[in-house]
Amino acid sequence: MSSPDIPNDPVLSVAGQDLELHWRSSRHARRLLTLALFGVFVATLARRPEFAGVAAPALLLLGAGRVQRRPPRISVRVRPSSRRAFEDELVAVDVLAEGQGDSHVRWTMHPGQEIAPVGATAADGARARFTFTPERWGRRKIGTLDVVLRDRWRLAEGHATVVLPRLDCYPAPAQQRTTVVLRRLPNRLGEHPARTFGEGIEFFGVREYVPGDRQRSINWAASTRRGRLQVNTFAAERSQDVVLLADATSDVGEPGSSALDLALRGAAAAARAYLESRDRVGVITYQWGGVSWLVPGLGRRQLYRIIDSMLASDAGWARGASFRRLPRAALPPGSLVVVFSPLLDQRFVEALRDMRERGFTMLVVDVLNAKPPARRRSEDRMARQIWQMEQEAIRFSLSQLGIPVVHWDGEESLDLPLAGHTRRPLAVRR
Repeated sequence: MSSPDIPNDPVLSVAGQDLELHWRSSRHARRLLTLALFGVFVATLARRPEFAGVAAPALLLLGAGRVQRRPPRISVRVRPSSRRAFEDELVAVDVLAEGQGDSHVRWTMHPGQEIAPVGATAADGARARFTFTPERWGRRKIGTLDVVLRDRWRLAEGHATVVLPRLDCYPAPAQQRTTVVLRRLPNRLGEHPARTFGEGIEFFGVREYVPGDRQRSINWAASTRRGRLQVNTFAAERSQDVVLLADATSDVGEPGSSALDLALRGAAAAARAYLESRDRVGVITYQWGGVSWLVPGLGRRQLYRIIDSMLASDAGWARGASFRRLPRAALPPGSLVVVFSPLLDQRFVEALRDMRERGFTMLVVDVLNAKPPARRRSEDRMARQIWQMEQEAIRFSLSQLGIPVVHWDGEESLDLPLAGHTRRPLAVRR
């Protein structure tokens, strides 16, 4: 899946880390010591001096290894290719060891949770590169890196561990090219054709010429037919405010395709589509009575601000906040509110009804693809049917309030479930 380019970080390289080495005998040294002891033991027990010749080279090599200079510390530089990535995107980490002298360096990578290595996880040499891919969105720890130094004869090993930096993994945006447009747009320059004429490129109609009109806009065919000068008019181009509402109260379903996964991926796709249309886009993230928000903005970087806001930790959220207490800038009047929710939390559903009563135009994308497990007991079957009836009642009540509800399975493009609302402007109901 192709993903938009992520802005480069100003600082990608990590300053050299001075690591203390813990030296100990290697397996090779222990084998030599075993051979030497065996030779001495046999020579003494059997009174065969020729067996001492077997132990002599091993003892000489072990003695030479003891006088070797071993560096007590090593400097390691780590440079990730990026501190931000999308799901299933390839990321590389370059490492460089300094101050190891003539010692041999071996690297071994231990990936963190939801980090899948691509290629080998071990390498030799002062320089090495490891590639991996994050499997799921979130603030992920890349993992750790074991550094092992071996002396010239590989008789001793120095061990150290490097903690790799954290990676911000963004949810891979779904596919969405079309956008839902309000019937009434604010008087602000944009790319959506409005229902009033102005300086645009989409044909609006023909009217009679008045002094001051441009001569190049004269419609000569209509003028000849009507006997008076007629000019072409064009639809004004406006923009709108779009607020994406991500429901993070219920994360049900298989990891990787759960309701929260689909909500974040759908919100990322919608943010990219609306920002490409020069709309102002903001986001509100709701979780168990806590609300975090980002005021609508423009530009390419707004997409990453939106995703960063959705990935923010719980400590940064305004606990106990409600939609009524949100500042006017976070939820501008007359804005289009696109909701991504499984509609499982009753408090969240009540908040949607409250927003609708306050006059906001809303569209709900249902991301629930999981159901209670089917069991043979009659009580379980009855509970499952009651649950399905409750879910249908919630969606019917929202549609009766003028809130369209569409279902998205997370696999197809968002353009398909939204097709009925992208072909014509969405009416602003009061």
